[in-house]
Amino acid sequence: MTNTKGRAEDTCPLVYQCRLPLSTRTVNHLTDLLRRYLKAIRSRWRMLPPGKIAVIVLAVLRHDQRLADMAGGNNVSESTVRRWRDELIGLLAAQAPRLDRALRKVAKQGGEVVLIDGTLIRTRRRTGKADRRNYSGKHRSHGLHFLALTDENGRLIWISAARPGRTHDNTAARHDHVLAHLRATGLGALADLGFRGLDSDILDPVIVTGYAASRTHKFTPGEKEVNRVLAVGRAPVEHGFAPLRNWRILTKLRTDPARATRLLHALLVLTNLEVNR
Repeated sequence: MTNTKGRAEDTCPLVYQCRLPLSTRTVNHLTDLLRRYLKAIRSRWRMLPPGKIAVIVLAVLRHDQRLADMAGGNNVSESTVRRWRDELIGLLAAQAPRLDRALRKVAKQGGEVVLIDGTLIRTRRRTGKADRRNYSGKHRSHGLHFLALTDENGRLIWISAARPGRTHDNTAARHDHVLAHLRATGLGALADLGFRGLDSDILDPVIVTGYAASRTHKFTPGEKEVNRVLAVGRAPVEHGFAPLRNWRILTKLRTDPARATRLLHALLVLTNLEVNR
């Protein structure tokens, strides 16, 4: 037997097309945002036009496309695509509403209550002691904790900063002064049992959480009815998270946790563009 070493032939990279299920309004918004930014910094040249850059970044966020794959398909370097992604995420995050302004807008539109809930965005498990605080015993997974507010119809209006996965809902709410902002705008909030004890005002509570059973206390018929009504009223908050999780980059974050806050704020702006079109 003889060993023959065949010569590898030069091959062209294979490129395929993929549908991006987003509206033209979202692409145009991101394109105009980039154009204004380039004009402000007096940048006269980019390797690709703003519209093409916007589509590439949206593909990375929506389909979780790898940066190297997007770079190879557009004849640019991976570092260039990473710079475009971080650039546009920063521009979008700057448009995310603050908590006080979001609540004032709801009150101005005639709203009476908002829905509050906490969620965990799963991340890759990292080595070292610093990642231990990102482990959530409730979800039995590593991730980052976020608070979110929606209106009565389940439309997302605000997302908090990223915190370690072990953070309790009450701790995050106290850190963001949610109760004080609700009282200042005259709004109430419906929440699950994870927020019990946040509002200590028994006579005029702002945050309503329902009742919890224990070994020594069983539900009365009245308490069961209250919990049922609250569950119906809180149902839209779960639907509010669904459009946000359509961005597959959140399936399991591979970005630095310190940048996760800007990413979620940017996705909030894009989600509202899609939902309110």
